[in-house]
Amino acid sequence: MFTKTKINSVVAATLIGAGVMLSGLAQAADFNLRAVANSNENDEDYDGLVVFKDFVESHSNGKIAVDIYMGTQLCGNGVECLEAVEYGSVDIYISTSGGASAMYPYVQVLDLPYVLRDDRVAEEVFTGDFTRELRNQILEDSGDTVRLMTIGNTGGWRNFANTQHTVKTPEDLEGLKIRTVVSDLPQELVRSLGASPTPIPWGDLFTSFQTGVVEGSKNGITDIMGMKFTDAGLKYVTLDGHAYMSALWYMNNDVFMDMPEELRRVVVDGFSALQQATFASPKRKSIAAYKAFAEAGGELYVPSPEEKEQFAEAAKPVYTWFQENIEDGEKWYNLLNDAAKEAEQKIASEYDADLK
Repeated sequence: MFTKTKINSVVAATLIGAGVMLSGLAQAADFNLRAVANSNENDEDYDGLVVFKDFVESHSNGKIAVDIYMGTQLCGNGVECLEAVEYGSVDIYISTSGGASAMYPYVQVLDLPYVLRDDRVAEEVFTGDFTRELRNQILEDSGDTVRLMTIGNTGGWRNFANTQHTVKTPEDLEGLKIRTVVSDLPQELVRSLGASPTPIPWGDLFTSFQTGVVEGSKNGITDIMGMKFTDAGLKYVTLDGHAYMSALWYMNNDVFMDMPEELRRVVVDGFSALQQATFASPKRKSIAAYKAFAEAGGELYVPSPEEKEQFAEAAKPVYTWFQENIEDGEKWYNLLNDAAKEAEQKIASEYDADLK
């Protein structure tokens, strides 16, 4: 919720008349934004918020102030926090697609495996019209209260990791108990590859690895090492890159639209800067994380193009499930797939120019 705080004209006149000097006092902001991320200060979400805060506060000449709340002090999970954005008690929030799927099931399109080829493709897609289409749908479904501002990254790419053995093909996953979030689509993916999906809360995952409740997961390397899962026996990572770890950044639409256009422009530019920061942060952090993984006795496996194609082929039933079980699933699959193909074509053209 935003608050407009301006010095009362009568008080201001009194202070001036009394000759009180206010040169050392910072001017109050016209808009105070409360931004929430249910993570911690080691996360890419925090990196993005720091960039956003610095940008909008400086480029608005102090007319916008941003207060960052990391963790769960204002709201505890995706549904609770998105409702807080709707009601206006939180102004800015970031969720994964899984965190928003209970309210906006179609955002699970972002978890469809092997649609986005690499970072260049993902970044091209999420800076384009696909994000605007998703914004319009979320605005409609929230009664014009929740505005998707941008899609960034939180943790790089999801890869299959396990405690048992090297995974080179889908057959190597058969029978493994793989931790998933509660969201339907990741569970369907695990089933399509012959493994057993096992929803486990994030905070319980370390112990679950130790006790054998689960034998694998779908995580990025920074999350794996940030949680020290290698100490719990997670030693095998296959870099199949099946899902880009998208971060959806929302803002209360009434707050945004109440701003004059020049400040809305600052906010939009601030989210663009945030997006670029979250694109870059996992790439930098993964360098140290991969090194630490190797030092902890971890084994990385990079599938060949032929092996990765086997994973993609085995995962195709997930596309059918999404289109048949999610309202307008076919529409959203086509929008994302078409955007990815267009991005690939653009990048191919750039290679033609840059490699000569």
